[in-house]
Amino acid sequence: MDELQEKAVIVGVQLQKDLHFAYGMEELRNLAEACNVEVAGEVTQNLERINPSHYVGSGKVEEIKAFYEESDANLVIFNDELSPSQIRNLEEDLECKVIDRTMLILDIFSRRAKTREAQVQVELAQLQYMLPRLIGLRASLGRQGGSSSGGVANRGAGETKLELDRRKIEEQISKLHKELEHIKDQRITQRKQRTKKGMPVVSLVGYTNAGKSTVMNGLLTKTGQNEEKQVFEKDMLFATLETSVRQIRLEDNKSFLLTDTVGFVSKLPHHLVKAFRSTLEEARNADLLLHVVDVSNEEHRYMMDVTNLTLQAVGVENVPTLYVFNKSDLAGVRYPAINGDGLWIAAKEGVGLDELLEVIKKQIFSDYVTCRMIVPFSRGDVVAYLNEHASIHETEYEEDGTLLKVELSRADYDRYEQFVIGN
Repeated sequence: MDELQEKAVIVGVQLQKDLHFAYGMEELRNLAEACNVEVAGEVTQNLERINPSHYVGSGKVEEIKAFYEESDANLVIFNDELSPSQIRNLEEDLECKVIDRTMLILDIFSRRAKTREAQVQVELAQLQYMLPRLIGLRASLGRQGGSSSGGVANRGAGETKLELDRRKIEEQISKLHKELEHIKDQRITQRKQRTKKGMPVVSLVGYTNAGKSTVMNGLLTKTGQNEEKQVFEKDMLFATLETSVRQIRLEDNKSFLLTDTVGFVSKLPHHLVKAFRSTLEEARNADLLLHVVDVSNEEHRYMMDVTNLTLQAVGVENVPTLYVFNKSDLAGVRYPAINGDGLWIAAKEGVGLDELLEVIKKQIFSDYVTCRMIVPFSRGDVVAYLNEHASIHETEYEEDGTLLKVELSRADYDRYEQFVIGN
């Protein structure tokens, strides 16, 4: 979309069973504003099913056109993904630029993508969205190529151009797929290295703008991490698309990796979900998911459902999950408090983060073992490793070597089991 200020009319169809329609329209308005588009107003219609040719009924098209002209808008945005023929018919009848919710979300993602991985993922999703719509424009391009004589050669000019465009897009899609596979392989290698170190992984997931980055920064501050480790946070939709990985160091030489993933939104384009699959696999391989929820939003239960369905779509299942009900101060709830499988906090105020750390520790270090070991003096490397990676409760020097009472991870226990002499 142009950097010039655009002014849009937003349009939505409410189907009978859609209980979240009003919120969906509010979200569409916010998505438009995130794209620097001013919303002039909205037109809505109740229907039993979407009109296959124009999305809305024919009378409603006239109403949209009148409102569009009256409000001096230069764009109409529809609240669902439109088919190629719907876009073509609407542009023809409204005589203006038409975009749908998917295009809007893809546009926001392309603006916010900073790393090469995010850029490749977004470009791939955009091209996959464009391809069928390019083919759908065959007829209108053919018409443009025609002349008054209606000759076959002239009529085909648009189609030839279309074939070229389509081939270019298909080649680019293939190229991006290869690049994404290469990035994915690098990610798998990094993950394997982390697994080898036996460090637990905690992954932040949730709806966009629920406060995941604020929770991450709060935990970094709580554990005395440097300020340059902080991640970008802002009160806006999709403030961050990149996966951030930070090591959270605790007392007793314990530490875990905290990953922050892209936020979700209702009707997230399936091409985008598919393209971001490798990024979201960080969550699939986590030891614990922190599902961050903006509990101050009346629609937070719906947002939780959307997040859970999106996680299922990328294969994130059977991972232990803690619901972190954030912004509790704005919801007027007493906090911090543990309630069932959730913890109520206010990350921006720094309230509830100590409790959150305690719950995380209980969950991810539950397999830690306390035992006694005698390590021969010739194996000073083992003692040095344990001093750095385990919690040493007692140290004594015997004839046979260093006697330690130590609390350590199951992986380290298995690695050094030969030195264990009891509990």
